[in-house]
Amino acid sequence: MDYRQAANFWTERDAHGKRMDRETLLAEIDAFLAARRVCALATGFGEFVRCTPIEYSWRDGKLWMFSEGGLKFSALEHNRNVCAAIYEENPDFAALRGMQISGTAELTEPWSEEYRAQLAFRHIPEEAVRGLPHPMYLLCVTPARIDFLSAAFRERGFDARQHLEF
Repeated sequence: MDYRQAANFWTERDAHGKRMDRETLLAEIDAFLAARRVCALATGFGEFVRCTPIEYSWRDGKLWMFSEGGLKFSALEHNRNVCAAIYEENPDFAALRGMQISGTAELTEPWSEEYRAQLAFRHIPEEAVRGLPHPMYLLCVTPARIDFLSAAFRERGFDARQHLEF
């Protein structure tokens, strides 16, 4: 198996594709992410890899995720690079839509201004979180690259795969 050839398939194909302008693509990304709530967050370090389904919010160009904890933090302690996958649940190939967000994750200090702003954005009462027996951690993922696949882009004259670098 030629893994390099397989890995380069989309890179070579995308090099000649019809791209959306940045503002249009950002609007498409915002709408897609705002309409969904769950992603698969991939973390890893060394031989350890974890992919966690987790609820998110898309706010200020970042993914925000509250978590009680879990093995994802074992990887994040050593490697802040993450990838989140969000996708359309419709299995119809003609309506395929999905996104990968590669970026870095940071823990937000509990009860900081940003932490409380995210609680408010999610309509989570502070008292409810303060009353929990364990702390709620808040991860913030800052995108470095977003890869967006939407079959509907073809109907508008664009390639189905669009990319945005930050």
